[in-house]
Amino acid sequence: MITLDKIRKLALALPEAKEEPHFEKISFRVSKKIFATVDQENKKIVLKFDRNDQDFFSAASKGSVYPIENKWGQQGWTCVKMKSTDLALFKDMLVVSYCGVAPKRLVETLQQNSKFRIKF
Repeated sequence: MITLDKIRKLALALPEAKEEPHFEKISFRVSKKIFATVDQENKKIVLKFDRNDQDFFSAASKGSVYPIENKWGQQGWTCVKMKSTDLALFKDMLVVSYCGVAPKRLVETLQQNSKFRIKF
């Protein structure tokens, strides 16, 4: 199971990532752009992907990852069930979501940094 503590540890380890409120949810942002939100009450995470990554992660997750069922989903916003998603898969999804909104210089920093290995 993915917990808020694990999400926070992973997200804030990314270059210049910040945690901020987003209505009743928690958001993780880079350069003022959201790459993840957490809905603790419903045990769901929402990540931003391009359509190819959205399709890939949805297929790889065996039902625990799926597009949001509205126009936001068509724009790549994707729901992740905290209870049933594999942590290793989630880590990959979080990095892909981050890289999709982060400035190029930060993505390059992350790609050069082989230390993004967080153990739980």
